[in-house]
Amino acid sequence: MSSTTTLDGRTAVVTGATGGMGRAIVAALVGSGANVVATDRDDRHADALLASAADAPGGVVFVPGDVSIADDVAAVVDEATSRHGRLDCAVNAAAIEFETVPLADCADDDFDRMMAVNVRGVFLSMKHELRAMLDTASGRHGGGASIVNIASTNSFRPQHDQPAYTASKHAVLGLTRSAAMDYSVHGIRVNAICPGAIDTPMLRQAMERRGRDVDDVAKRLSRFGRFGEPSEIANAALWLCSDASSFTTGHALAVDGGMLAT
Repeated sequence: MSSTTTLDGRTAVVTGATGGMGRAIVAALVGSGANVVATDRDDRHADALLASAADAPGGVVFVPGDVSIADDVAAVVDEATSRHGRLDCAVNAAAIEFETVPLADCADDDFDRMMAVNVRGVFLSMKHELRAMLDTASGRHGGGASIVNIASTNSFRPQHDQPAYTASKHAVLGLTRSAAMDYSVHGIRVNAICPGAIDTPMLRQAMERRGRDVDDVAKRLSRFGRFGEPSEIANAALWLCSDASSFTTGHALAVDGGMLAT
């Protein structure tokens, strides 16, 4: 690993940390030397998350919380700054997806639930992360900081029967680009990753709900004819958190096996 992609001694927050991509992101950051405060409303995999980092250069602390609740988000960021004195980077990976109907059949409550987690959750996370980064800028490595939001290829190309999810992921890009413009003067970079078909429990559950054939989906959504691995998203997040991407902000990085190229 290049020295420019190490995060030795830096402090990171990861939301959605017990999900498929979230766990891989935590592992990548801790393995690169970061001290991570991880959060998720689902704590069933918290012990495994902590155990996986036992021998890593960095460390991880798990704080349960719901990203759609402002006090929960504030508590996670406060844990990072009180424990380590600053916040250097954050990866906002918390998201849900459960739709199987087109827009006219979308229940109002389902739309609100999707927006609460996928949009309000990113908004609240960024709000508190940015405040912490501004407060601790003088003690930060290189004077800069980085936020990475997990968007989706749906941010550009909708899939059938996912109206609220698609809208939410368009909104994530809007929040990303707006913050990138406003906070570049403070040395804070804000970028998004747009995963394609990544082999996570969320993807497997979505295929099961729709009765889709795994091999057919992989061939249709990837030029490589396979699903992406969570570690491939984590590697992109690590790069965007590190000094190796010091001239990159406001960018939406597709990690999608070429899906958006066709």
